[in-house]
Amino acid sequence: MAHQLPPEAGSFLEYLKFEKRYSHHTIRSYQDDLSFFFEYLDFEYPDLSLREIKSTFIRSWLAKQKEKGASAKTINRRISTLKSFFKYQLRQEAIETSPMTTIVSPKQSKRLPNYVEQKDTEVLFGYVEFPDNWEGWMNKMILELLYCSGMRLSELISLKETQVDLHKNNLKILGKGNKERIIPFSNEMKLNIEGYLAQKSSRFGKTAAEFLLVNEKGRKLYPKYVQMVVKKYLSLITTIDKKSPHVLRHSFATHLMNNGAELNAVKELLGHSSLAATQIYTHNTIEKLKDIHKKAHPKA
Repeated sequence: MAHQLPPEAGSFLEYLKFEKRYSHHTIRSYQDDLSFFFEYLDFEYPDLSLREIKSTFIRSWLAKQKEKGASAKTINRRISTLKSFFKYQLRQEAIETSPMTTIVSPKQSKRLPNYVEQKDTEVLFGYVEFPDNWEGWMNKMILELLYCSGMRLSELISLKETQVDLHKNNLKILGKGNKERIIPFSNEMKLNIEGYLAQKSSRFGKTAAEFLLVNEKGRKLYPKYVQMVVKKYLSLITTIDKKSPHVLRHSFATHLMNNGAELNAVKELLGHSSLAATQIYTHNTIEKLKDIHKKAHPKA
């Protein structure tokens, strides 16, 4: 059971929901972090007002998190949550200074994102056989859309038919914070979507949900189903440990970079708010160049 949050936290979460328009999943993460924090404060320093919270209290809470085995990534996320929370309280004039000003985030080791090799995606879409039924058509469309557009899982299952422009060969994606972006697709992809839509119309008529991808009952897909499909088919073509929809997003970006796409263009296609998030893919490109140099150069 979640810890009872103070009213100030409740108004902050309402702000994230209605003004920032964050997703339910993101708001839940903020809520969980705040619950952990205020549960600790209530136990260690009962009856504190918001103005009485000091940076030393926050440091001791973060130290406890580290003792319990929380990763640097988790601790950084919780610091980010508290920074946003106290920044909001400053704007509301609920506090005069933020206790987060002297809190430093721990360094994280940079991990290169998992991705599927281009030759393996060619096997997936060129040689793997999908059943000639609704499940097979839908599963193939799930994989093609994830890889050919780089969209997130949440964006995929929320994609409506009206967001697909078959005349201009593009998808209109509604991303984080309701930010809209346009993703082009090839003529081959257009034919695949048209074929899928024809099967959908034949099977469901006008009874299917407004979403592009629907299950055998014509209803919106569950995230768990998409995750299961991706894991099943990636297991056929790659031995990488992680086999998730996000891996196909990483593969989309990595293959673009490896084939000469500009970083700014990849940023726009992924819907990143800054280049910092996209730059991780340059590391993959550099690693690939190092590997090519090592294998091909006589003095390497």
